Amino acid sequence: MGVAAVAGAVGAGAAAWRFAPREADDAAVAQLWAAHLESPEGDAVAMAAFRGRPLLVNFWATWCPPCVQELPLLNAFYAEQRARGWQVLGMAIDQVASVRSFIARTPLDFPVVMGGAAGLALVRGLGNPNGGLPFSVLLGPNGSVTQRKIGELSRDDLRAWSASA
Repeated sequence: MGVAAVAGAVGAGAAAWRFAPREADDAAVAQLWAAHLESPEGDAVAMAAFRGRPLLVNFWATWCPPCVQELPLLNAFYAEQRARGWQVLGMAIDQVASVRSFIARTPLDFPVVMGGAAGLALVRGLGNPNGGLPFSVLLGPNGSVTQRKIGELSRDDLRAWSASA
């Protein structure tokens, strides 16, 4: 029984280490701010336009159940916080047609951009080496990464993040 407990603890520790966010790479942060992306409708979006205020970037996909589940929470958070200068941005790691269809059924008040292969590279560079979704990154007004979370955000996460920015 003692061996099983130790093995379980080691396994849990290894999993926590493997799936915990790593430090964001400075080059990836610079790449994020320099990026020019497209909305699902084909409009150009310059990431630099979001600089100077708290920005929550949520990497998601329509085929990811926890991603889809947290989007209404993020939409409500954006509605509550935008008067305080907050911005939320969804970066879809998905096909344009799938994202357009999803947004038609589930409108979002915050902007969505298409991440593509570059978006997945950003996910990894911003501290998520396995590329798991959803993945959220909070950038402060100075442009630096202040928080990261691999997995679905909770109300408590958002409450803590909004208090810290």
